[in-house]
Amino acid sequence: MYSSELIKGTLKTIILKLLTENEKMYGYELTQKVKDMTGGKIQLTEGALYPTLHALQNQGILTTEVVNVGNRLRKYYAITPSGREIASEKVNEFTDFIATMITLLDLKPNLG
Repeated sequence: MYSSELIKGTLKTIILKLLTENEKMYGYELTQKVKDMTGGKIQLTEGALYPTLHALQNQGILTTEVVNVGNRLRKYYAITPSGREIASEKVNEFTDFIATMITLLDLKPNLG
């Protein structure tokens, strides 16, 4: 599992990328998707996820829809059109950051 410091710096990018690829998702679904995709190396906590989702919603990047599912209310998050542009910018910025870190740390690609 990666440190919370590494995850904190990439959380918005992760959320926005997943919501770009999926019409809408709810919080637990996001945490499980990330856990499954990373083989458990990244596990999002509620304490990190929900404040980030709320901040993105307050910035107009996400919208929410509350749905009644089996006598339970579930809040789904979806990305706005302007949020899609921001997601693309974040992914491009992070890709460039990774390339810079590879150069800075003189890392060799792991082709294994």
